Amino acid sequence: MTSRYRVEYALKQHRRDEFIEWIKGLLAVPFVLYAVKSNGITCVDEIKTNLDAKRRYAEIFYDIEKLVDDQLQMQLNNTIQLSRLKQLIPSIGSFFTRLSLEKAFYIEDDKRSISKRRLVAPSFNDIRIILNTAQILELSNNFHSDKNGLKLITFDGDVTLYDDGNSLESNSPIIPLIISLLSKDIFIGIVTAAGYSEISGAKYYSRLKGLIDEIEISDKLTDKQRENLLVMGGEANYLFKYNNKIKNLKFIETEDWYLDSMKNWEEINIIKTLNFVESALKELIIKLELPAHIIRKERGVGLVPFENKKLLREQLEEVVLRVDNLIKNFPFAKDIKVCAFNGGSDVWVDIGDKSLGVEALQDYLTKNETNGDLKSKFSPNNTLHVGDQFASVGANDFRARLSACTVWIASPEETRAMLSDLNKYIDEWSRY
Repeated sequence: MTSRYRVEYALKQHRRDEFIEWIKGLLAVPFVLYAVKSNGITCVDEIKTNLDAKRRYAEIFYDIEKLVDDQLQMQLNNTIQLSRLKQLIPSIGSFFTRLSLEKAFYIEDDKRSISKRRLVAPSFNDIRIILNTAQILELSNNFHSDKNGLKLITFDGDVTLYDDGNSLESNSPIIPLIISLLSKDIFIGIVTAAGYSEISGAKYYSRLKGLIDEIEISDKLTDKQRENLLVMGGEANYLFKYNNKIKNLKFIETEDWYLDSMKNWEEINIIKTLNFVESALKELIIKLELPAHIIRKERGVGLVPFENKKLLREQLEEVVLRVDNLIKNFPFAKDIKVCAFNGGSDVWVDIGDKSLGVEALQDYLTKNETNGDLKSKFSPNNTLHVGDQFASVGANDFRARLSACTVWIASPEETRAMLSDLNKYIDEWSRY
């Protein structure tokens, strides 16, 4: 008889990360071997057990680090199918840098007491944060040692820079950390699903008011560095850039930044796809008896709850999965990219996705900021995307993995901690 756990695992596979789950499995062995009872053993025995557990965990992360190195080499040789990691985890994607996993484990073990725990095994969150730390360690090191080091950091909005539905206010502790990165000549991009077509950028300003106002007055930034802030809205539909003359966001015409693949999208296919999605969402409202209505935008369609009503997480995921399957079989959507995602309290389906949004920023900055020096181009190995939605389906940050290194956070507080560490690793890189 199939256990309840196995049934739920199969049903929730879209919410799991197979790389992290695989690492959890590897770490379960030393956890079990060193899960001794604390009562009845000496302090010396306890210290020795802690050290042995730490050593075994570190050895595992070192071995995974070498598997990542192997995959990077296979990617260079165009033989990724021969990568041992790819054979062990067929769904794993590409890596753009090395990962300093052993070093990251030691750093996070000091904070999270992973090797000292006897009843709580290394968790999904432990591993997620170790992977985050490994990524920013590598990028901060490259910032100094490589001409093509960290150049661009992109952020999701809701739950990443600010709480869901809120704005980036002047008292946010994240703002000084972003200002510090701008002062290092790193470009900052906000890549958000929020799609506002007004060329004034007023609604984006209202969401990012605290940051934009601080950029305007900060004495830590040069005029050139102030203009290193960009906002990509609607996944990959509206681009704005801070402008010193107007002291606000300036709309960038699509012909100046659209990727070649996006220029080939036919408008009639976009309209037909949005019509089809709108019809499907209306039907799901009836079938699932949802207290919600439809909002149609220029490049997206949303299913939004009525005022003072709330949709359950399971209802939102059901809608996303159904719509995603329908879109895959809709002929007019095959030549364009479409992103269906769970926004936490609503469901949106947008034309484009964040892989295109990040890639378009890279292409735009390469054309306008490198003076034709291809060695200095903006690319996945010098771009970091920070977001909270990296599940395989129903999460709009997931596809950014195709265009950038990534950090998976769970709250604005985690973003603050990560940016604090990133600034520290860049400033004190010789210590790490």
